[in-house]
Amino acid sequence: MPIHLYWGDDEAARNRAVEGLVASLLDPAWASLNLSRLDGNDPAQAMRALEEARTPPFGAGARVVLLQRQPFCAAGSAELAAALEAGLALIPPDCHLLLVSPGKPDARLRSTKAIKAVAKEQSFALPAIWDGGGQVELVARTAAELGLKLEPAAAAALAEAIGNDSARLANELEKLSLYVGDGAPITSSAVAALVEGQSGSGLAVGDALLAGRPAEAIALVDGLLAANEPALRLVAGLSSQIRGWLWVALLEKTGEQDANVIAKAAGITNPKRIYVMRKQIRGRSPERLLTLLGQLLEVETALKRGMEPGAAFRDGFLLTAEAPAPPPRRGPG
Repeated sequence: MPIHLYWGDDEAARNRAVEGLVASLLDPAWASLNLSRLDGNDPAQAMRALEEARTPPFGAGARVVLLQRQPFCAAGSAELAAALEAGLALIPPDCHLLLVSPGKPDARLRSTKAIKAVAKEQSFALPAIWDGGGQVELVARTAAELGLKLEPAAAAALAEAIGNDSARLANELEKLSLYVGDGAPITSSAVAALVEGQSGSGLAVGDALLAGRPAEAIALVDGLLAANEPALRLVAGLSSQIRGWLWVALLEKTGEQDANVIAKAAGITNPKRIYVMRKQIRGRSPERLLTLLGQLLEVETALKRGMEPGAAFRDGFLLTAEAPAPPPRRGPG
């Protein structure tokens, strides 16, 4: 009973893995009859996926039933969960049920446990925007998946320029492979020649906000928006960066000093990053970081209400900026 469970927020890598598996299992001559693409947001299609996975393939090759946004590993319909548990054992060996979702499966559910007991599971998680080591690993892994050679300095340069934008990373790697020629390794000089750096500027916006320089942050944002950086993605990246600082500040306030413990609690893959973050937030209170998150919430709300992106960032960074503390009152006399 071949069950495959793919999950994670790296949509580009997840889709590459899905299409690679589908191509490896199907006979091209029978693909139109043996491949079903269904959407788990529709309970009827989720039930249909379980039914089709029990149907033997036509002709040569295997049958593949692909269910995007699968609902079985999240709290939902008891009827679907019961149908899944009853149907798993009935799937023939030449049928493959491929369950895909962006979110992490809820390990507490019976249906998740039933799937995990028989499934081949792969996760596709993006590193946080402030996780430099994780971004370098993402670059190296993506290059390997695409069959490309990459110099270490080029991987670092791409991570600095692109951050955790997996879809853009794949596109840039393909362009770079054409630039350097078939079989040649991608170099840092090639990256410098072809790839425009936006990730570093995005991180610099957060640094400017942390330092209390909203005008500088707005100027950096204007440059990113002019380079077609999506406004909501910029907000998401800044929120992730500031939440990381907040985690470190709150844990340190409780007296926690172990970088490995802090990294695990904050979801940071590289504990060495904690030392850098400690220096960045030295002298800043958790309350200040919460204020910055509040400013970003104001920006996000304005954007979703249709405000022009530049104006939304200016209003959020300037009008809701933390007011300076009033001078202490002098006592009588």
